[in-house]
Amino acid sequence: MSDKKEVQRILGIDPGTNILGFAIIEIEKKQLKLLELGVVHLSKLGDHSQKLKRIFERIQTIIDIYHPDHMAIEAPFFGKNPQSMLKLGRAQGVAMASAITKGVELTEYSPKKIKKSITGSGNASKEQVAAMLCQILKFKLGDHYLDATDALAAAVCHHYQSGSIFGGTKKYSGWDSFIKDNPNRIK
Repeated sequence: MSDKKEVQRILGIDPGTNILGFAIIEIEKKQLKLLELGVVHLSKLGDHSQKLKRIFERIQTIIDIYHPDHMAIEAPFFGKNPQSMLKLGRAQGVAMASAITKGVELTEYSPKKIKKSITGSGNASKEQVAAMLCQILKFKLGDHYLDATDALAAAVCHHYQSGSIFGGTKKYSGWDSFIKDNPNRIK
């Protein structure tokens, strides 16, 4: 990407058919700042098409408010129940379409990739990911936001994975130089 803005915003989405998590982070001079973290409750909407409509409209509203440059979305690739995966895939597709129609660049990440990017382990629990995000972004997480941490993790993962977008990928001579430049990534 040739457009290097001083401030970048990333919208993270964890699609769901009952609860959709979202988060907005801002990156300025390599510093991450949490702007918004929340969930969209969809379980009271009985009709699947109404849930999809709400997902589309809510994400468009978030985009209109925060003007993110990128959207990172968690993309589960397998599941035990084919019907559930089909519904989840529709929710994911609608979320993606809402960003695309607003001109927001889009990247999908597998759950394992996101977890590994945040904690160093692709098998980390939701609680471990949340705890690490609280350390990285220096905030306290209320219980009602636990569903949104997967979305936040997707946004932070995108920042880590696309260093060239945010000032270039830096090569390190060893762990000491990496830790010096990235003190917020130490557990």
